[in-house]
Amino acid sequence: MAVTQLGYLGIGVSDIDTWSDYAQNVLGLEIAGREEDGSMRLRMDQYSYRFVIHPSGEDDLIFTGWEVKDEESLVEIADTLRAAGVEVTEGTADDLQARNVIGLIKFTDPAGLATEVFYGPYLDKARPFNSPRGITGFETGENGSMGLGHIVVGVPDLKQCMHFYRDLLGLRISDYIDLAMGPMKMRVAFFHANPRHHSIAFGGPLDPTSGPPSMGGPGRKRLNHFMLELKAIDDVGITYDLIGERGIKAGKLGRHTNDHMFSFYMPTPSGFNVEYGWGGRHVDDDHWEVQYYKDASIWGHGFAPRPEPAEALA
Repeated sequence: MAVTQLGYLGIGVSDIDTWSDYAQNVLGLEIAGREEDGSMRLRMDQYSYRFVIHPSGEDDLIFTGWEVKDEESLVEIADTLRAAGVEVTEGTADDLQARNVIGLIKFTDPAGLATEVFYGPYLDKARPFNSPRGITGFETGENGSMGLGHIVVGVPDLKQCMHFYRDLLGLRISDYIDLAMGPMKMRVAFFHANPRHHSIAFGGPLDPTSGPPSMGGPGRKRLNHFMLELKAIDDVGITYDLIGERGIKAGKLGRHTNDHMFSFYMPTPSGFNVEYGWGGRHVDDDHWEVQYYKDASIWGHGFAPRPEPAEALA
């Protein structure tokens, strides 16, 4: 019983039109549809969507969707959560239609993030993914089995979140990185659900009494970044040139110590970052050994500057 991939993200934004341009013409994602409430679905592979962008103003991550393989697995996770005292709500018929899934539960994680677990996603194989930028494609695994990529979030209590995602949702620890964020010492714990090195990472203070996490965007937002992995290294380089031409201030190209991703970070219209990369390392659980690092990168990187949302792409 465990989640198998990070299936979708919900992001609340203050400027849906700028996000529409950015998603298509910078990231290379395809608009899969628009809803009556003004929200926009984004596609990157054969799944009918991977992102729901809501014009709700948070400029932050507002929910996550984790996939399990079948109904039995969904019931087991719901039972495990309830046994641990977590309030779990069954998805309504409207919820299932909105998410394009067969089954769904909803709950809140220890950091206050709305979280969903689902099974039976709609795969639109009759309509292949068509990037408006003509990129080679995104690495999501066979039949999308590795999920959309990863997210890194700041949390107030790292141990509590580690217990929740490891012991209740079944993710496995990949490794740790300790970082100094100004005067605060932070530990980032990386978790995988499949061969992708990590689907989620949590950054929290080593001393929980030292204050709130500082890994998010402006105003101590929850989301530090989400990552998209490309199938071709040239798509990373071409995009790096493109954002320079558009005047977007990105970090440097680099390669990470733990997942070996060749990538760069750039700001979104909401102020948090996107990591755009290639060549991520895979985990083989039969032979994997948890390791610990004191540097995030072998060379390069550096996060993109942290503008306020209205200035992010100015």
